[in-house]
Amino acid sequence: MTALISGLVLPLLAALAAIALPARARLPVALLGVGLTLAASIWLAISVWTNGAITVSLGGWQPPIGIALRADGLGAALGVMTALVMAAVALAARHEMEPLVAGPRTSFGFWPLMLLLWAALNAVFVSRDLFNLYVGLELITLTAVALVAISGKAEAIAAALRYLLFALAGSLLYLAGVVLSYAAHGTLDISLLAARTAVPGDALALGLMTAGLLVKTALFPFHVWLPPAHSAAPAPASAMLSALVPKASLLILLRLWFEAMPELATPVALFTLAGLGALAVIWGGVLALLQARLKLIVAYSTVAQLGYIFLVFPLAGGDGAAQPWAAGAWTGAMFQMLGHGLAKAAMFLAAGIYIAAVGSDRLSDVRGLARALPMTGFAFALASITLLGLPPSAGFTAKYLLMTGAFASGQWAWAFVLVGGGLLAAAYLYRPLTAIFAREIAVTPRPIPWGWQAVPLVLAMLSVALGLLSSVPFDFLQIGRPDQAAEGL
Repeated sequence: MTALISGLVLPLLAALAAIALPARARLPVALLGVGLTLAASIWLAISVWTNGAITVSLGGWQPPIGIALRADGLGAALGVMTALVMAAVALAARHEMEPLVAGPRTSFGFWPLMLLLWAALNAVFVSRDLFNLYVGLELITLTAVALVAISGKAEAIAAALRYLLFALAGSLLYLAGVVLSYAAHGTLDISLLAARTAVPGDALALGLMTAGLLVKTALFPFHVWLPPAHSAAPAPASAMLSALVPKASLLILLRLWFEAMPELATPVALFTLAGLGALAVIWGGVLALLQARLKLIVAYSTVAQLGYIFLVFPLAGGDGAAQPWAAGAWTGAMFQMLGHGLAKAAMFLAAGIYIAAVGSDRLSDVRGLARALPMTGFAFALASITLLGLPPSAGFTAKYLLMTGAFASGQWAWAFVLVGGGLLAAAYLYRPLTAIFAREIAVTPRPIPWGWQAVPLVLAMLSVALGLLSSVPFDFLQIGRPDQAAEGL
């Protein structure tokens, strides 16, 4: 219980302290908050591994009167992944967010926004109440939009406004579905909704909430806000926006379909969700091929990589009978969430180092930088292995489990999506890798401290280690998983 609450309270207190304390104390307090929250996230994961899923009723009141928090294997795993990414972002931001480098306003705003975003993400990972999840999503949106616009540049402000408009539309749709659910059942607790008596309005409520969450997840065709926002933000902010922010709305979507209202998972609905995911894989990959800037390539790659996760919906069933392949497909999608978060954060942080070194992330300007900055080049290459789905990375484990489910269930079309997406990823990542590892150096870089270069390298190595040592995280993800994840929708 203490570990669960600490993950919510510590980053919030650190954010408030970073605002209130003098400038010279801001960085030490923020880093202390990062360290303590990282320890709390690991402590929570150990508690879940030892004791199983942990449930806390706030104030001692049970739902529907009170609010329940629950840390299962998936929520705790996402919490640890988030903590690792946030710790890496904080270490990188020590260099990129210095007042003399980023400016006093950006330097002042970054740390409390980062910590508030972390608190909101942790709240979403453990919340079981649909309205509490809405509040968490809104805090995530507000902090993420502010992080996009924090530089004050015209490009960043325009991208932030577009992001805000899409996010508000998604929020209204989600909230409308929440209102309909509460009007019909008098509760918003996910566990109680799972035991409810179904009414005709449930399909409309689920549809509205799903539509809102798809917008916030940036699934095709609602993705148009994501690449400009991620490419315009400072690199540490881009790492959080790509690796972490879409995972919150995606997790709620999985909670709704696999736990709250699984009986509404008709074959048509599941095919539609996976179809949009398949289009995201193809469209995101094609657009990534056309970009000339490193951050835009990585941003469009996020659109493609998130699409893989939606293949879990048809692979988890839809015919009402137990499917033995469902558990593997569900776990594969969760591996994709975790591996993508680590690898994509590493890529954006590497891009930030290149921008700091040569003042640009255009492919023509980063040519040959692997010679001058070998650790950063190696980090980008390792992260690419995960996105390509090559062994022994987490991306390989994810795609192997999803493809096994596709073949076992006779749904071969989704296997072709996995293969085609991998080939597209190889094509669009080949261009930056060729540029970075070119023989000649296009622009002489300024020196970058080795400690800064080590930050994305550690994240990239973790994304590979997650696949190499996959048996432990595989078992951990099964703790508290919904029955539908094991038997199929």
